[in-house]
Amino acid sequence: MDTRKLSELEEKIGYTFKDKKLLLRALTHSSYSNEAKARGEEIECNERLEFLGDSVLSLIVTSYLFNKFKNSLEGELSKIRSFTVSEKPLSKYAAEIGLGNYLFLGHGEDNEYARKRPSLTSDAFEALIAAIYLDSGLKEASDFVLPFAIKNIDTLEKENLTIDYKSLLQQIVQQEQGEILEYELLEERGPAHDKEFLMAAKLNNNIIGKGRGKSKRAAEQSAAKKALELFGKSE
Repeated sequence: MDTRKLSELEEKIGYTFKDKKLLLRALTHSSYSNEAKARGEEIECNERLEFLGDSVLSLIVTSYLFNKFKNSLEGELSKIRSFTVSEKPLSKYAAEIGLGNYLFLGHGEDNEYARKRPSLTSDAFEALIAAIYLDSGLKEASDFVLPFAIKNIDTLEKENLTIDYKSLLQQIVQQEQGEILEYELLEERGPAHDKEFLMAAKLNNNIIGKGRGKSKRAAEQSAAKKALELFGKSE
């Protein structure tokens, strides 16, 4: 097992392990472990650490959200947490530190695609959180993961995705029978990698709010937020 890059990863994440075996285990995929067993070697993979890391991550992010969004309901907090700790954001966190490049994979698994596969890198990121937690405790684990989570949550806020404005608007509209709420794309601009959308919230075919966003969903949320102001329900 080539361990030459481990110090490079430690420097990148700003944490030096007291027990290097924890780091090695966090980076060991089951394919590598299975091939080692076939050779008569016992090398533990990162699946158990991943299991622990999932809970540690959830605790850290849940605690942060509980204190940051003091007036948000449980459903809203759960939604933000899901957008922060699910596979897609975790794979982005892993990509930021190039985690896939440091993984120990079996020969049949080791290729450029596998090292960027979201399911694989997100699991390894959770395992890394657990390894830090076991090595030094919750504070060090929090210090490692919170910068990634906070950056993601800040982006969600900018995109108006921390509160489900569409659902809030729908609840108000449904109080009157026969009301029809829908969303319409008014404008789409920018290159493929950096699109911006302008959506309109329409009540009975009348525009009651417009909003922009980097995705149609974000633009719809922004439009719904504007529409809520007409009902005196702005945040």
